[in-house]
Amino acid sequence: MQQNNGLDKNQLILFMVFSLLMMGAMFFFQNKDQKRAAELEAKNPKTTQVNNAAKPAIATNINTNVTPGSIQTVNLKNEDLNLEFSSIGGQISKVELLKYKAYDHKTDEADLPLYLFNKNNSNYGFTFKDKTGKLINTKDLVFAPSVSGNTVTMTNNSTGAVIQFIYTLLPKYTVDFKVKTQGLSQLTSDGKANFIWDYSVRNVEKGRSQEQTHSEFSYAFNNYKDYDYDGRTTMDEPDETLNWLGVKQQFFSAVIESKSGFTQSKGHQDMIEEGEFLKKFNYDGQVAMSGNELNQDFTWYFMPLDLKILKSYEGKNFDEILPLGWSFIGWMNRWGFIPLYNFISSWGITAGWVIFLMTIIVKLILSPIMFKQHKLSAMMRVIRPEIDEVNAKFKDADPMKKQQETMAVYRKAGVNQMAGCLPALIQIPIFYALFRFFPNFIDLRGKSFWFAKDLTAYDDLIKLPFKVPFLGDHLSIFALACTAVILIYTIMTSGQMQQPQMEGMPNMKVIMYIFPITFLFFLNTSASGLSWYYFVSNAINILIILVIKYWILDEKKIHAQIQANKAAPPKKEGKFQKRMREMMEQAQEQQKLQQKQQQQNKKK
Repeated sequence: MQQNNGLDKNQLILFMVFSLLMMGAMFFFQNKDQKRAAELEAKNPKTTQVNNAAKPAIATNINTNVTPGSIQTVNLKNEDLNLEFSSIGGQISKVELLKYKAYDHKTDEADLPLYLFNKNNSNYGFTFKDKTGKLINTKDLVFAPSVSGNTVTMTNNSTGAVIQFIYTLLPKYTVDFKVKTQGLSQLTSDGKANFIWDYSVRNVEKGRSQEQTHSEFSYAFNNYKDYDYDGRTTMDEPDETLNWLGVKQQFFSAVIESKSGFTQSKGHQDMIEEGEFLKKFNYDGQVAMSGNELNQDFTWYFMPLDLKILKSYEGKNFDEILPLGWSFIGWMNRWGFIPLYNFISSWGITAGWVIFLMTIIVKLILSPIMFKQHKLSAMMRVIRPEIDEVNAKFKDADPMKKQQETMAVYRKAGVNQMAGCLPALIQIPIFYALFRFFPNFIDLRGKSFWFAKDLTAYDDLIKLPFKVPFLGDHLSIFALACTAVILIYTIMTSGQMQQPQMEGMPNMKVIMYIFPITFLFFLNTSASGLSWYYFVSNAINILIILVIKYWILDEKKIHAQIQANKAAPPKKEGKFQKRMREMMEQAQEQQKLQQKQQQQNKKK
């Protein structure tokens, strides 16, 4: 009797009931979230977005509401940025991105102002050595601020030289930064100046570990042509001239550009395990001086990592900051998934359903390959009785001999086991591209879907009273649902898989059943959009298998085809099959030699 290892009709009914329960729960929470959103909107009609109409930069007067001798501050503002400048160090002390909000862990809402710089988390300046070797650091100097239109000038003359920092707020996310000195040549002799930047990145997203992973140094060199990033502990670029240096987060980046470049660059970054900040960055690089005076042009950029905005800065290579993946992976995201998402979202549907339609389109594109894979699975189910015969006939034989006979059955039946690897190989780059896409695509940031408040972060409707290692203090419903359908799909596709024929070989069935469980640990803290995509993708896989099994493929015809293949003259052995046979024969010979050696040792 032919063995059928797929799902029977009772199991099919179970799967359908499970799917209906999931969909019902999702619609329940969707309605619940919509009511909650309406209540919040009634209480606070202000939105997080700012009118896109062009507005001039606004400069406020010096803040005089301070203790004598303490810090003076001045502000500049346009439609995108709200900046504060401090007299201590003449620095930008506050950077608020007005069109975005930060996540509040106390309220579980994105309702906080989004600051990149604030509360002294950023500290930068220039260092010089005077003729006695004493270090002068502009971070420690007190500057006098003055305002003219959208320009702030910071001036210090306490060192015997005049040092000026001139900031001009330009449209969008750009701040022109000029450094001018006069009389510095009388104080210094080595003609060297260093730019020092200490920056603790603030946690502004829900998923701390995910945002922490995406926080790193980024920089361009070779006249903006080359880009690199560094998420390791130490950054060291002694031989390159950096055109710009940035510290990126998951969706935002602070970048400083030097018109003459930074040389002898080195940096360090340290994880911050808990609290308001994610990582602490330290950077030190040399800047050029002329005649022992520092007269250089810099530019600050405080940007959301929006591909369209990044590309608008032509020739800067800023779009590389967005971590969409290297080579072909990045190409798929830039020219595939992002345009596809934008096209579907232009229909006016919510982000979750955009992802749903994206999944279907990807499946349609891959359908010819998937069909071949499932047809191969059906053929391997049909040929199972012949494989069982070989296992029974060579039950007590050498494992290598049994494996050779099994491969001979596949070869005579015209079944190429390696053909099933092609769909898996094709899906690996797609999986990695989506792994990069969902947590880094800013258009999904803050977009809710059913019980997920943000598709770029995990959903945590189920909260745990304690932390589980590698899992956290919550259970993601999307991750659980995705794990369930992967497990069902695994059961359906593992029927034709054989037990290990050689001692020491792993049981692939056990490994395949363990995989969905380990996948839960990965997805539980990942972007819920990714879990939703793979839930839909694997649910479609299950439906495809059922349709192919019950409506498309006729197993009787497949069995007849296999019998015809067996009766026909044996096909010429392929390169892979030949190599496998040779390897088995070599292993068999080596095993015999080892057995012979063991027998000789026993006689001795």
